[in-house]
Amino acid sequence: MKRIAEYKKLFNVENEIVLSDLKTSYRNLVKVWHPDKFQDGDEKAHEAELMSRKVIDGYHFLVSIAPETKAANLADYTENVIESGITDYKHKGLLLEVSFGNGMTYEYFGVSKNVFNKFHNSDKQLRFAKRNVFHTFLYRKSKSGSES
Repeated sequence: MKRIAEYKKLFNVENEIVLSDLKTSYRNLVKVWHPDKFQDGDEKAHEAELMSRKVIDGYHFLVSIAPETKAANLADYTENVIESGITDYKHKGLLLEVSFGNGMTYEYFGVSKNVFNKFHNSDKQLRFAKRNVFHTFLYRKSKSGSES
């Protein structure tokens, strides 16, 4: 959740993410922080390199959790969580990462330790996740089956 807030602040997103507004902010930030604007000896060159990476990462991250992106991918997501079994999962802080049998991996944000413990201890994890995780928490696809 901290990562979401940090990226939203960077792109001046106050509420819901709108892809057209995000793209405009992204282009403006890239113009400001593009490393080619600074010479190698310039003290801002290193800062520009770091900021440009942060801007690019933030843009891709926010696009992946935008309502428009989720709506466009809803059919594939639903098919994945219904038909593919859970092969692995990790929980750290409020982030639950779930890997599926088809190689897809999704991150779920805001999953409390209590919900994770119920999921972990459930004798039917997939059923529990379908009812309490998959469509309840903010999510994004973090890896697809073709990635390694």
